[in-house]
Amino acid sequence: MSRRVNTSAGGRSRRLNTLLWVAALAVIIIALIHYEQTAILYILATLGVTALLVVVATADLKGAQGITGDPVPADDAAAINERRRAQGAGRK
Repeated sequence: MSRRVNTSAGGRSRRLNTLLWVAALAVIIIALIHYEQTAILYILATLGVTALLVVVATADLKGAQGITGDPVPADDAAAINERRRAQGAGRK
């Protein structure tokens, strides 16, 4: 027997958690702006950008090409040159 998992309830819970996090962080940021705590805002912004850079740096972008099955794109410089030669030859 197979057991069916209700994904809509799990998706709703995850979405609700995400919205709660966003709302809580928005309240914190607004409070810091209101009380003019620029030093803390500067540190949070720096840590946020650093975290984003770490995520991008550790992303396995080369492995993603193998998953999709798309061939690695070749250099089209030779093809562009051949098209120009073919167009130029037809004009003479």
